[in-house]
Amino acid sequence: MAKLIIRGGNRLEGAMRIFGAKNSVLPILAASLLVSGQSVLQNCPALSDVRLASEILRQLGCTVEREEDRIQIDSAHADGISIPEKLMCEMRSSIIFLGAMAAKNGRAVLSAPGGCDLGPRPIDLHLAALRKMGAAIAEESGILDCRVNGRLHGAEIQFPFVSVGATENVLIAAATAKGTTRILNAACEPEIRDLAQFLIRCGAKVTGAGTSRIIVEGVPKLHGCEHRVIPDRIAAATYLLAAAVTRGDVTLSDVEPEHLSAILPRLQEAGCELVTGDRQIRIRAQGRPKSLSSVLTAPYPGFPTDAQAPLMALCSIADGTTAFEETIFQNRFRHAAELNRMGAEISVAGQSAVVKGVPFLHGARVSATDLRGGAALVLAALFAEGETEISQVHHIDRGYESMECALSLLGACAVRTETWQIKEENRIIRPAFAM
Repeated sequence: MAKLIIRGGNRLEGAMRIFGAKNSVLPILAASLLVSGQSVLQNCPALSDVRLASEILRQLGCTVEREEDRIQIDSAHADGISIPEKLMCEMRSSIIFLGAMAAKNGRAVLSAPGGCDLGPRPIDLHLAALRKMGAAIAEESGILDCRVNGRLHGAEIQFPFVSVGATENVLIAAATAKGTTRILNAACEPEIRDLAQFLIRCGAKVTGAGTSRIIVEGVPKLHGCEHRVIPDRIAAATYLLAAAVTRGDVTLSDVEPEHLSAILPRLQEAGCELVTGDRQIRIRAQGRPKSLSSVLTAPYPGFPTDAQAPLMALCSIADGTTAFEETIFQNRFRHAAELNRMGAEISVAGQSAVVKGVPFLHGARVSATDLRGGAALVLAALFAEGETEISQVHHIDRGYESMECALSLLGACAVRTETWQIKEENRIIRPAFAM
């Protein structure tokens, strides 16, 4: 398996383009299953999760072709009703195909999804909502068997707590359901709005996306369209934090500053200078970062859980102490132990962590525990004295395009050793991030 070798101490300088949002393109790929005809998606990131989602579509009978950052999907003959267990186990977000499959062919047979081990992430909300819309779902030995007699029907879905995945699944299923669906306590993330925009371009009738109340008037069928995926706000946050960690000067393009409304103030609080423009952010950092007031993760527009680990890397070298409270996932502090191997001083108690900033970190052999935890280790390695070896890089590849190449173009000393155990044609070799 591949490893990243990073020699710390280099200041990041320059410009880079942010790729399309992983958390947008995955549900949009699932939604394309409902289209009668061809869908064309632009600005699709070259990520392992995107390749897996594309393979799932192929398994269901779609024709999927990729050229550069463009993916074309033809779902005209997509009559498949099951997804191989191997594909389901590799990606948590594979559950997003459940609603689309049920709506498309009236049947879906899936195993429990996999992905990063972030603690219990029950799919009960997904199942309860689809049952309310007329699906009969049996669960046995980790296998879900979903059957629909005719079309799904509209319903009022009141989520007891905010769930991005459940909101997406219901939104997709409701697009071609009979009647009106009301989604209450819906997730408000920009990725939800992007999914809704894609569906609207395909002929769906959706209002309220981006608010806690979404209304979907079902239509008999959807037609193809061309859609450009929004920029990845978590990737943008990660590279802004990388610049802050290295006392750098970096300009990001193809980014939506408004999507980072919970993150940019934290960078300013740490002492960074930010200049925002039209789809552009410049960050300049000098000297040791300042500690932050307590960080509490929360659904959008609160501080995103996906940015918690990279921010902790910055706070590990800050002047002072920062407290973190994780409210979304139970196991999202596993990176703390790996950061401590590099000299950080982080104490964890349940869903809380206290980070006492230290002036120096040192290189070490560490392992990416999950996608965002892996990114945190990369950021720490950029600052650390000496060489850091990061294993389990496949986690990082799920959410970042050729991270070592992007950082190298900004002046970092970062290389990948060994090759992926995948087909050569599927390797990420395109430096799409360069301006």
